[in-house]
Amino acid sequence: MRVHLETERLVLREFEAGDVDELVALHNDPDVMRYLNGGRPVPREQIENEILPRYLEFHRQGRGFGYWAAIAKQDGRFLGWFLFRPPEPPGEAGIELGYRLHKRAWGKGYATEGSIALLRKGFTELGVTRVFADTMAVNRGSRRVLEKAGLRYVRTFTEEYPDGPIPGAEHGEVEYAVTREEWLAQYR
Repeated sequence: MRVHLETERLVLREFEAGDVDELVALHNDPDVMRYLNGGRPVPREQIENEILPRYLEFHRQGRGFGYWAAIAKQDGRFLGWFLFRPPEPPGEAGIELGYRLHKRAWGKGYATEGSIALLRKGFTELGVTRVFADTMAVNRGSRRVLEKAGLRYVRTFTEEYPDGPIPGAEHGEVEYAVTREEWLAQYR
């Protein structure tokens, strides 16, 4: 197991080929996927052939960016994942922050804890100068996590969904961001 970073309660490690079942369970929970694709299941084949290989490719590049499996230190359970990567497609200034956690991890501060740890590593070790995150405007839980991690609201915008709009899309997406200087002023 190659650990990227540790917090008080989390280990963020590189993904492994054996994580397929964990990703299938996470990406097929309608509540987890509600604000991402309207709660539709993600086929196992897509996870095996597209999603997990993309996660693994970031690790092969070895630059400190990518997707990280979130493991609870207390019991070793897979809680979900965090991302800290250049934007896809390129164009947005900065590094994108994101996370996807099982419901059993919601409301316990894991998303905030992991996000703060990634921001700290990015701003103090990886030379990152700006971090941004997007979520649906109606996703109050994620918006609160981003605010607690030190990001600030930037704008509301509309997004096109490849499979059609999902409930809440009429309210738009929101972008949050923080620069290195802003974040260090809060968390030194």
